Amino acid sequence: MVEGMKKKLGWRQLAPGDLLGPATSLDFETGDWRTQRPIWDGEKCKNCLFCWIYCPDSAIMVKGKKMVGIDYRYCKGCGICAAECRFEAIEMKNEKGGGND
Repeated sequence: MVEGMKKKLGWRQLAPGDLLGPATSLDFETGDWRTQRPIWDGEKCKNCLFCWIYCPDSAIMVKGKKMVGIDYRYCKGCGICAAECRFEAIEMKNEKGGGND
């Protein structure tokens, strides 16, 4: 592990153009990048897990082959999960305090 990486740093603490070693993504909580957040409706969800497959941030939480939520510490709000959900169980909403609530 890169020296000084043991503590949880946010993306703002990285130097521009900073290079990191492999497998460091869990060391950086990037959820504060969002302007929109996915809201999951467990009643509509059929656990097809397409959202989990396509999520580039591995922010979809799954236990026992079922979706159990979204890890907002890492979700960047790209909306891919909502676009891939065939059952409209994920809806994108403006992040609180973003001015368009």
